[in-house]
Amino acid sequence: MTRYRPWSLRDLVADLSAGRTTPEAAVVRARERIAATDAELHAWVAHVPSVEPATGPLGGVPLAVKDIIDLAGLPTRCGSALRAGAPPAASDAVIVEHWRRAGAVPIGKTVTTEFAFFSPGPTGNPAAPGHTPGGSSSGSAAAVAAGHVPLALGSQTAGSVTRPASFCGVAALVMSRGRIPVDGVTGLSPSLDSHGLFVATASDAALAWSALTGEPEVPPRPPRLLVWHGTGETGAAVAGRLKSAGAVTDEFPDPDLIASLTAAHPVVMAYEAARERAEELAMADRLSAQLANLLRTGAAMPREDYERAQATIAAGGRRLAEIWASYDAVLAPAAPGPAPRGLAATGDPVLSRPWQALGLPVATVPGLRDDAGLPLGIQLVGKPRDEAALLGAARWVEDVLTP
Repeated sequence: MTRYRPWSLRDLVADLSAGRTTPEAAVVRARERIAATDAELHAWVAHVPSVEPATGPLGGVPLAVKDIIDLAGLPTRCGSALRAGAPPAASDAVIVEHWRRAGAVPIGKTVTTEFAFFSPGPTGNPAAPGHTPGGSSSGSAAAVAAGHVPLALGSQTAGSVTRPASFCGVAALVMSRGRIPVDGVTGLSPSLDSHGLFVATASDAALAWSALTGEPEVPPRPPRLLVWHGTGETGAAVAGRLKSAGAVTDEFPDPDLIASLTAAHPVVMAYEAARERAEELAMADRLSAQLANLLRTGAAMPREDYERAQATIAAGGRRLAEIWASYDAVLAPAAPGPAPRGLAATGDPVLSRPWQALGLPVATVPGLRDDAGLPLGIQLVGKPRDEAALLGAARWVEDVLTP
């Protein structure tokens, strides 16, 4: 269906370690692939003029950076005309500093929706031409799906990592909120913003996380899963395949809990966004209708509504801790279906909202497709600050679904 193929991070790291390739050659490969295909995909907004090889477990791996994240020497334009004249960032965001220490080499900035909300950029979907790549981390997801880079940075406030990964047929990780500071990131909602990453496979995500944090990779093993079907298309068939392979798959027992978290999330997001982006609110007539409406809604919201939503989320976290004490993760569709046709909208983040409200780590596992051949991702929701174990479970699920 497509001529694009993701670039395996694990294979590249092995080749670099064995001397079969060099960091310089990896950067050249990335630049050549971008030059050959990005006029069609529009995943990139800026490129680093020259890069220097780095040491560390990733030892020269080319890295893409979402354009709400500061990268020294390049402007952070946030997908908005309001930032068209932004000066180059004086320093890296903290998350970029962490990836540099792991040995990754940033080579440029990728497209984001306007201030990481819903108004889309020009990026296409390498895995589903004519369909949205999702948002807001559209450029990063597309850059990995097209094989431009083996590793790309995103961020998630609602479904901005999980949804693009699902639509573009790649793997992703949303980190536990607060694991790494968000200094140097143009955020939208401090209670909800989280870092994320895109790679080709769940195995690559496990390697990336280990390289970033120093935590050892957790070997794949059959997990104990609570299954939430949401409104997606993965359904009972996926749970049945995993159960046959050795996983425990029980139904999530409290759908009302998820519904309450899903409803609380956009309340918190609107209220905080209006204050986080107060400067932009003052120029709302220069924003997209989607973002202007969010900011105006949040500005008019009574604080009591916000506090009630935060209380709902806090209670939901306590209830979830009770529910899944003897389980490893929640299994759910990553999106309501495949990528919608057209580039005018980015799809619905509804299936990510409850987990993002709680700040939980989420792994997106690729490999499934619908009857038309479009990618369908699934998400595994893990326990707070337990990314390594979550990615071990995700690797096992990936092995079962894509043998």
